[in-house]
Amino acid sequence: MLTCRFCGTALNRTFVDLGCSPIANEFISAESLTQREVFYPLRAYVCDQCQLVQIPPEQTPQNLFNANYPYFSSFSDSWLAHAKKYTKGMIERFGIHAGHRVVEVASNDGYLLQYFKDAGIPVLGIEPANNCAEAALAKGIPTEVRFFGNLTARALASTYPADFMIANNVLAHVPDINDFVEGFRILLKPEGVATFEFPHLLNLIQRNEFDTIYHEHYSYLSLHATRQVFAAHDLIIFDVEELPSHGGSLRLYVRHKQHESLAITDRVAAVMAKEEAAGLTRVDGYAGFEAKVQQVKRELLKFLIAAKEANKTVVGYGAPAKGNTLLNYCGVRTDLIDYTVDRSPMKQAKFLPGTHIPIFAPEKIMETRPDYLLILPWNLETEIIEQMQAVREWGCQFVVPIPTLKVIP
Repeated sequence: MLTCRFCGTALNRTFVDLGCSPIANEFISAESLTQREVFYPLRAYVCDQCQLVQIPPEQTPQNLFNANYPYFSSFSDSWLAHAKKYTKGMIERFGIHAGHRVVEVASNDGYLLQYFKDAGIPVLGIEPANNCAEAALAKGIPTEVRFFGNLTARALASTYPADFMIANNVLAHVPDINDFVEGFRILLKPEGVATFEFPHLLNLIQRNEFDTIYHEHYSYLSLHATRQVFAAHDLIIFDVEELPSHGGSLRLYVRHKQHESLAITDRVAAVMAKEEAAGLTRVDGYAGFEAKVQQVKRELLKFLIAAKEANKTVVGYGAPAKGNTLLNYCGVRTDLIDYTVDRSPMKQAKFLPGTHIPIFAPEKIMETRPDYLLILPWNLETEIIEQMQAVREWGCQFVVPIPTLKVIP
């Protein structure tokens, strides 16, 4: 029997069923193309008790976040700008200085901590993927190569108690959400502050962002659900920001329950009111999403088929995990998309999982001059269009599939 990873309630209510899909970040080498590929069910449930949206753990974190993890945050210019702005804002708001200790969980390649380090503030990254940790160490970012949770926090608490902790886009990636949050309770100093960023479930529903559902993301988070999780560990969300990143995210500001000098802001109540109005505090508010997802699938397939029948060429830009969910759910293969490109050398010369669409460097687009460029990381639409202005010279148009398909001349 499937049970909620937070409260233990039996999971009986389907949020959306995306069929079966391979692991979204398991890119395939040319030598492995003829080997058997495993597809896993990709069905999300909503808990009747706490309304946490989640998928069953088909893979362990150890299998997903290993020495060959292909995602490096530093390859996105807009994400680096986001990290730099965040660092400046946190230093100013909370008076972080050289006498404080900053810890980031899931610190990837040091993309964010480098800015705290440049400000003369002691930092520590905690990152389970060896290759990402190595890149961070090469930047001079001290990094513990391990998963974070209760045990890691206890091991570090005596030598590196944190004044400020960061967890960007990782809360959704942990199968044991209670163990993970308990680690923050242990490692964060009594008057410390932690911030968490993650895609907001409200936007996922309202903007049809179903492609952010894949096996690395065990949970899909609302303020309503996360308040319950943190409260269970004597942690309080005292402020929240709505961000444009990743299709619309939340940034939570968290403190210990007893640290009452940081008052709860009106923004918490405002976001809660939005979620309540949208039905996220009731199980019936989650009905109807699957029909919207199916409409996105029909629109994309209709466009791709029409383009092919008109002898137009369509190629992809990017090889994000979300794109692999989209393409596999829609059944798109090389008969409809010739290839895709990505800036990361970790992905180039490989093939997308499931669809086996080849991945090239971006220069390939200039060689083949396609008619349409399908932007798979739609959250980076503005950045990608700016980078690829040259394709307009031959009349190539941009295609964005989410929330509804649009073609941009």
